[in-house]
Amino acid sequence: MILTPKIQKAINEAAALHSKQVRKGVAVPYIVHPFSVAVILSNYTDDEDVIAAGLLHDTLEDVPEYKYEDLEKGFGARVAEIVKGVTEEKYISENKKATWHERKLEYLENLKHDSKEAMLVCAADKIHNLNSMADGVEAMGDKYWEVFNASSGDKLWFYEEVFKILQERLDSPIVKELELSIGKVKKIL
Repeated sequence: MILTPKIQKAINEAAALHSKQVRKGVAVPYIVHPFSVAVILSNYTDDEDVIAAGLLHDTLEDVPEYKYEDLEKGFGARVAEIVKGVTEEKYISENKKATWHERKLEYLENLKHDSKEAMLVCAADKIHNLNSMADGVEAMGDKYWEVFNASSGDKLWFYEEVFKILQERLDSPIVKELELSIGKVKKIL
């Protein structure tokens, strides 16, 4: 990965926006996740917009005060669209929060129509999440799952469904890495 001005700006923005957040299940700063996603992406692309989107992929979902317009103004329409493509909607309607299962079903449906760039970010995100899960279970055992809104079986179902869609739609070796990460989690469950 080449540290371009846009990637540096995305690192700075992601670090600032996620500065008060920590990863579920482990006591590490949240920013470890977007940084890891960017590193994984850099193994498969040198497209600075895709890497910047990887760094910023959770901002619209997890930083309520940060809006699509902020992302588009700061990083351009292409980065904003990639991030939007991997963002889960938290509400079914204006006042009704979506359940975990409803969010995942909508995410899977959207993934069937996402751009190649959004699918790359999705794959890198899921790879890091799965590897983090494997590390968490290894360190904490079954207690690791207690902080999540879904069971280990439900989470595995979701990642397998993501894999099926990406295997069909994305011609990239990142899909094989995702398959290996799923296998790693299956072995410990």
